[in-house]
Amino acid sequence: MALSPGDLAPDFSLPADRGGMAKLSALRGRKVVVYFYPKADTQACTLEAQDFTRLKPDFDKAGTTVIGISRDPLKAVDKFQKKYELGVQLATDESLETLGAYGVWGEKSMYGRTYMGIERSTFLIGADGRIARIWPKVRVKDHAEEVLAAARAL
Repeated sequence: MALSPGDLAPDFSLPADRGGMAKLSALRGRKVVVYFYPKADTQACTLEAQDFTRLKPDFDKAGTTVIGISRDPLKAVDKFQKKYELGVQLATDESLETLGAYGVWGEKSMYGRTYMGIERSTFLIGADGRIARIWPKVRVKDHAEEVLAAARAL
């Protein structure tokens, strides 16, 4: 069953960069942006992470925490974070449990080849833990700015 605005966001507790843990329930009382990206250190994923990092002070002022989640091994996530000095928390879901709960893991197609992967998607979660807005099939250009505007309005 697909998630919709108003649904309680599925909780997660995932290994994160810099030896941390990303736990959604620990952030109750704050707005949270959870963005799912296909692969660390690829062009679009790097631009997306850099855009969220650039806007992190504005998200902080809006009372909003940003977490990026991929399936990459933790070592790759740490390397990605360090290489680009990313300021948002990056977590990994190698088990696919959280990716499945959010409905972002599925069949994709590129150049006539089908494979399983992450659909680039973003979820804005209210301070009450409910999904306020969903952006499926994200296009990176200007996306972080649009998410920030929605967080400010929430």
